[in-house]
Amino acid sequence: MKKWTLIMALLISSLITAQNWETDWSAAAAMAKESNRNIVMVFSGSDWCAPCIKLDKSIWQAQEFQDYAKDHWIMLRADFPRKKANQLQEDQKKKNAQLAEKYNKNGYFPLVLVLDSNGNILGQTGFKNISVKEYIALLKSFEG
Repeated sequence: MKKWTLIMALLISSLITAQNWETDWSAAAAMAKESNRNIVMVFSGSDWCAPCIKLDKSIWQAQEFQDYAKDHWIMLRADFPRKKANQLQEDQKKKNAQLAEKYNKNGYFPLVLVLDSNGNILGQTGFKNISVKEYIALLKSFEG
């Protein structure tokens, strides 16, 4: 029983601290305009792309990044999983494909874009083997 309680507590705490990812461009753009923030859009292959997985673990899941991002950016993910168990709903697949057609024609993974609320690209990067603080500074540098 103690083991079960511990597992549930860890699961709940991980959900509470998880990065709040938007998955719809329209909602992210509206939130960005309303809050006067830029959008960090990430193209990822969450279950097959090794650099995407490393970026997720080393940057997106880091508490330091999450604390900064929640007050400064709207986080938008366009995920392209390959494993059958991780497949997205058809409408989400279509939304992600439309974003890729506009912003990721070459199919780079991971691709991280900083956009203004109108969808203009301010800067782009991918996986970098740098600290969370350095990654935040890199994304901030695109904002001018």
